Amino acid sequence: MLDKTVNSLEAAVAGVQDGATILIGGFGASGVPTELICALLDQGARDLTIVNNNAGNGPVGLSQLVAAGRVRRMVCSFARSSNKLQPNAVAFAQAYRAGKIELECVPQGTMAERMRAAGAGMGPFYTPTSYGTALAQGKETRVFDGVGYVLEQPLKGDFAFIKAQYGDRWGNLTYRYAGRNFSPVMAMAATVTVAQVDRILPLGELAPEHVHTPGIFVQRVIQIDGGQHNG
Repeated sequence: MLDKTVNSLEAAVAGVQDGATILIGGFGASGVPTELICALLDQGARDLTIVNNNAGNGPVGLSQLVAAGRVRRMVCSFARSSNKLQPNAVAFAQAYRAGKIELECVPQGTMAERMRAAGAGMGPFYTPTSYGTALAQGKETRVFDGVGYVLEQPLKGDFAFIKAQYGDRWGNLTYRYAGRNFSPVMAMAATVTVAQVDRILPLGELAPEHVHTPGIFVQRVIQIDGGQHNG
């Protein structure tokens, strides 16, 4: 019987090694797999590359991981927290200014497309976004029909940590509103996708047309009772 559910956060984040690349879902405070991030903090992996829309949002979760010195490189669109008065909110800025963490700033659409390309087994692609800016420095550029383009590389993860509203034991997922954000393409682009869900439903209760991420892209599912509702 196919069953991808796990019963503990320790089992959910097992196998994350030092130096791993982890794709973490979330858009601002929506759809952030906070409990999985905190479990990774307890697990102990270091020198991580984190791909996320933000570089930490609020005092709990990714900001804690950065503050603990566990992140070597951050790939994100927004490296600035909007909650400057909260503990850990400026963790990334402090680490970056001290030369303790690397930053790759990527436009949101480009980041999503880079992960989609990785999940679809595609190679590099051209996009006009960032042409003629500092973000294009060091990258191949070309002009097609008078429009400048930048060559971008697929973005693959060893793990993806995502959050959904509902899941089943086969790994099929449904998100709640903006909680969907980058999670579907992250699930495609990762070798191991771990989904924390508000509720695991019996097989058949998720209507096929409501499945946003098919279970083929998910390896582990954990139900978080009473978890932070952020999406």
